[in-house]
Amino acid sequence: SQARAYELAVQLVKQLGQMKGAAMKIGQVLSTVDFELIDEEDREGFKARLAELRDNAPKVAFADMKKVLEKDLGGDIDEFFPEFDPEPVAAASIGQVYRATTEEGEEVAVKIQYPGVAEAVETDMRNVKMLVPLLKRLAPGIDAKALLAELRERIAEELDYELEAANQRQIHRHFRGHPFIQVPKVHSALSTRRVLVTEFVEGKSFEEIKELPDDERDRYGEIAFRFFFGLMSREHIACGDPHPGNYIFPDSGRVCFLDFGLLRRVPPDYLAGEQALARSIVGGDAAETHRLLSELGYLPEPEEFEPGRLLEQLQTAGEWYFEPGFRRLTPEYVRHAIEVGSSPRSEYYDYMRRQTIPPPALLMRRMEGLLFTVLGEMRAGADWGSIAFEYMAGAEPTTELGVEDAGFFAARA
Repeated sequence: SQARAYELAVQLVKQLGQMKGAAMKIGQVLSTVDFELIDEEDREGFKARLAELRDNAPKVAFADMKKVLEKDLGGDIDEFFPEFDPEPVAAASIGQVYRATTEEGEEVAVKIQYPGVAEAVETDMRNVKMLVPLLKRLAPGIDAKALLAELRERIAEELDYELEAANQRQIHRHFRGHPFIQVPKVHSALSTRRVLVTEFVEGKSFEEIKELPDDERDRYGEIAFRFFFGLMSREHIACGDPHPGNYIFPDSGRVCFLDFGLLRRVPPDYLAGEQALARSIVGGDAAETHRLLSELGYLPEPEEFEPGRLLEQLQTAGEWYFEPGFRRLTPEYVRHAIEVGSSPRSEYYDYMRRQTIPPPALLMRRMEGLLFTVLGEMRAGADWGSIAFEYMAGAEPTTELGVEDAGFFAARA
């Protein structure tokens, strides 16, 4: 019953709340899962509790954070940062971010990992197994084991700030000098496994830009779409964290992207298969769609799926970027599309239940789903289908931003 489902949901939030390290990250991932068994009113309350977990990072005293920094850098804080504001400017899932100035007078953001968080996360991940039965009852449509295995891997990667620094350096180089995309520069000499120092970027937050007029939100939405899809098509990188805390909107009109702890490098031949699949869906080729889905690993028993119905399922669920034409995304539109694509109430549920997401595609699907949700919250409008086709099929750009973007990379080549 729905009342019972809600009790289970409350229990889940309670168990997560007792965790020291992994709870925020798990909260982030779960807040994107559709808990279709909980009724509408309760579902909003539950999502709010998860969001609280996500945003309620533990506050750790500055003295303790300073010890981590000094131990990792091998000296007093003043030797490296003549000015250091002890008040954190943001909480990351496993650390806090501070504002400081380097000896050269550069303003920087200093992300420091919570002391002992690596050990706490280890313990949490062992306890996470207890959540599997609970998750299965709340969201039968998800593969709880695969979700938690992905989480385990993700969290291990997020604990390694050196890996994140290397990721960010690569993406910063890729977009250096770009007309509307910015990625903060990394200060490698000051960064370690538990400390990440990058240039400090000021600007509006996601919550603030949600209040702007349509044309400004539309422009920001298109930039976000181009950042994630462009990175995937040019560099074969699926960037797994498009959630709202990872954008800054400086006065320059550019969008600054943060947080590269979670990336997947998608094998080029696999990505080519995904792009061919998207083209076959857009072109309405049922036989080719069936063949590619089977080849890429989405259909455990290919003969159980009728090609025409399979094509219809994908065109319906991914309408927002498989169909050309202007479309303003809203939270309601996103909720409806997710329901069509993943809820037991969907007319395609018998097909969805028997499909699986192959490991190389997990992060791509997560990126698309989160980006879709973010664009819906932004209420951004664009011809998403035509923009997506630039990246899936090398089509000519149809917008001013597209022309600028293509020009930037062409000049570089």
